[in-house]
Amino acid sequence: MNDEQRSLLLRSAARFPLPEGMRFSYGTAGFRADALVLHSTMFRAGIIASLRSLKNDGAVIGLMVTASHNQITDNGVKIADPSGGMLSQLWEPFTDAVANAPDADHLLRLICDFAEKEGISFDGSCRAEVLMGRDTRPSGESLLEAAKEGVNAIAGSAATDMGVLTAPQLHWMVRARNRGEKASEVHYFEQLAGSFRCLIDLAPNHGQKSTISKLVVDGANGVGAEKLELLIKMLDVSFIEVRNNGKGGGILNEGVGADYVQKERVVPDGFGGDDVGIRCASLDGDADRLVYFMIPSASGKDIILVDGDKMLSLFALFIKDQLSVLLQGDVKDNSFQPRLGVVQTAYANGASTDYLKRSGLEVIFTPTGVKYLHEKAAEYDIGIYFEANGHGTVLFSKCFLSWLEARSNELSSNSAGSDQQRAALRLMAVSKLINQAIGDALSGLLLVEAILFHMGWSISQWNELYHDLPSRQLKVKVKDRTAVVTTNAETTVVKPPGIQEAINVVSAKYPRGRSFIRPSGTEDVIRVYAEASTKDYADGLAKSIAELVESYLG
Repeated sequence: MNDEQRSLLLRSAARFPLPEGMRFSYGTAGFRADALVLHSTMFRAGIIASLRSLKNDGAVIGLMVTASHNQITDNGVKIADPSGGMLSQLWEPFTDAVANAPDADHLLRLICDFAEKEGISFDGSCRAEVLMGRDTRPSGESLLEAAKEGVNAIAGSAATDMGVLTAPQLHWMVRARNRGEKASEVHYFEQLAGSFRCLIDLAPNHGQKSTISKLVVDGANGVGAEKLELLIKMLDVSFIEVRNNGKGGGILNEGVGADYVQKERVVPDGFGGDDVGIRCASLDGDADRLVYFMIPSASGKDIILVDGDKMLSLFALFIKDQLSVLLQGDVKDNSFQPRLGVVQTAYANGASTDYLKRSGLEVIFTPTGVKYLHEKAAEYDIGIYFEANGHGTVLFSKCFLSWLEARSNELSSNSAGSDQQRAALRLMAVSKLINQAIGDALSGLLLVEAILFHMGWSISQWNELYHDLPSRQLKVKVKDRTAVVTTNAETTVVKPPGIQEAINVVSAKYPRGRSFIRPSGTEDVIRVYAEASTKDYADGLAKSIAELVESYLG
């Protein structure tokens, strides 16, 4: 970095001092905090995005200003890698250090040292490019401007403002741009709409139903509602109704949204007794989470939740069925046997795991966090992951898609209209409808609707795939959360010695009892998860395990 470049960075950084007493940490959710204290963080995130682009030979990087399901006064930022996925975990320590550098001089030294270590050149031979977006929060515009200044503080970098977007839209655009594809919002909608129509056209004729029944969507008063309404117009469909679209004075994520519905198990604002039996869905604030629900009675308060575990099961069942049809009688090419894997965390309900295994699916566990799930799913020809909160997606390997395209072309020539050809076309449509960069509530919603229509299922029939085991989660405050060390995807405690054996003994006392503990990533608490055959048993098991934690850790 020459003197002119150093001077530019120092001048820019001086305008965005670190708030006194604040410390920021970049994790799965990126940086999040009260919007009033985030301008320095946004500026520095812009720098990180530029450096990440330079490290990847000028590949496009994404920067999204959002706090997802947090309250409206919060905001945050996520950085998208060239694949459209999350920022590499290897860069998280550097990102934390940059965000917390006490002054401009420290910040400059950090950047220069890191650039030298990573082989990042500032000689102008490579130009950094950053796509930027924001959700509908009122603080978003000024924070985006701070991020732009951060991008521009690295000489030769270019920031492109893509406007108001859902987080998954921006991730999709980054992935598309780096694959040499068109990457505007219109192209995103065209791909979703075309793939959805293809799946609907390929659905079997169920006789009694020729149209999709009504779906009511809670838009969380956020950007997802705005974008879903645009998508509905492009689809030219009438079966989707959007509520909580932010136009009637509703507040983002307040009494609405996927996070609220999934955690509280109650109807969101704007829904009630008039919606009994109707298929309903809920987006979160930046539209990367989706859950379905049904209101069972006229009281209009309680819900039957159909969460991310059930979406995973629906997608896995459909894809497995299409693969089975496609591979039937495949004499010419038996050399390629696609490997389908389902990835969960220990928080997945045990009933869902049992159902998936009984269905003949390979189920693998990872530690908690989307970054771990996504990485593991990418090891399969088709990898499916979802968390119970409704965040997840389906990944298709390049090798599988190349084979599928070739197989589809062969079937079109030799067996047009056959079950095998239709199965191939369905799988190709799924690969284009689902957002393979990141969990996407809009694409996920359309895929759910297409599969339910294909199956001829109501939401009740979908929910009957299996019955969730009652579960309970507790937090136990401790002096030092690092005293607990886990293995086997956080399901087994190796430190302190003896506690895992004690957990096993207690869990065995409850019918279908299962429990695990793990340290929080952000606070000195130990998280307890327990499930059993009844609610009372699950509550009792959780309480007993919490008492064990207290006795071992004080």
